[in-house]
Amino acid sequence: MLDILFVTDFVCPYCLVAKVALEQALEETGIEAQIRVQPLELTPEPKERVNVCHDEERKKRYQILVEPARALGLDMKLPPSVCPRPYTRLAFEGLFFAQEQGRENIYADLVYRAYFEEEQDIGEPDVLCALAGKAGLDTDAFRQALEAGTYTAQVKEAVDYSRNTLQVSGIPAIYLEGQPVSIETYTREEMIRLLQDGQASAASGLCCGIDGCG
Repeated sequence: MLDILFVTDFVCPYCLVAKVALEQALEETGIEAQIRVQPLELTPEPKERVNVCHDEERKKRYQILVEPARALGLDMKLPPSVCPRPYTRLAFEGLFFAQEQGRENIYADLVYRAYFEEEQDIGEPDVLCALAGKAGLDTDAFRQALEAGTYTAQVKEAVDYSRNTLQVSGIPAIYLEGQPVSIETYTREEMIRLLQDGQASAASGLCCGIDGCG
């Protein structure tokens, strides 16, 4: 089984498109793989949150994603009307809860789509609890874990690993069997090629830099 490490934040639009393209490529090729979601918060607390709704340059850069998203069946808002952009620590704490139940990829997909398609504030505990319920998780236990900070240390350790051990400079960052690959077009076809030959694109496309989207 192919090991795929997917370094991401739930508020990175490039990440959602890349993950769906990757999942569809795996389905089309029949390659068995485990996608491990690796957190990297773009805006760790208490850093000031980013106002993506009124950033015209950012909106222009997002246009590279319009056609790939449509082809993948995504109805993305670029950007969503949730301003400023939510913190994602709690969403990642929920990811670790879901991971223990074997539901992490279902939960992650719901969180991405809640923000980019439904324009929900994924920094709010009530929103996350509702998504946990949709993922088949015990919402009472989920809420208790968030309130108790059960997974806070794990999220901080994971983000530190992404930033300082992997030294990721932009997300999504994808590692196939531990080897980094670059993506440029965010299409299913590109992902199929990467899965089949494991070689990086000649150039990297736009992505979210760890201090903001570029």
